[in-house]
Amino acid sequence: MKKTILEFLKTMVIAIAIALLITTFFKPTLVKGYSMYPTIEPNNYLIINKIPYMQGTPNYGDIIVFKAHIANEGGGEKDLIKRVIGLPGDTIEVKGDVVYRNGEALVEPYVYGGATPGDMGKIVVSEGHLFVMGDNRPVSLDSRDPSLGEIAINSVLGQAAIRLYPFDEIGTIQ
Repeated sequence: MKKTILEFLKTMVIAIAIALLITTFFKPTLVKGYSMYPTIEPNNYLIINKIPYMQGTPNYGDIIVFKAHIANEGGGEKDLIKRVIGLPGDTIEVKGDVVYRNGEALVEPYVYGGATPGDMGKIVVSEGHLFVMGDNRPVSLDSRDPSLGEIAINSVLGQAAIRLYPFDEIGTIQ
């Protein structure tokens, strides 16, 4: 009996250790809005990889999840998912439905409708911050909106890595 209890406790300790290890490096998340449509749709279940940003920083085009410092329904902070458009020191501008980074028009085949409506004067991305935008630009709350603005790099939770649901779309996120 004593041996059985010890084996059970050993199994439980190993299972808890593995669970803690996995949750340290990966985070499941459910997407609720349309701001990243068509790349990511509402009710997609994703795995967020925390490893790339433990030592490094996001790159252009990375799809990141971050703390938005905007209250959710429960009073906590919302996690948002967006694409990195600008890094510290970059100049970002939107004019004529096109996003410009450092004076060069971006080629963005992932943007829903193929255009970024509205104009935005030039801004220089602050040190330690990112400029992010959703792929569905007309409905995306992103860095163009003063209520969100630039994203502090230290608020990034991880990179959207794998789609687990819907099952017919399981795989890496491009």
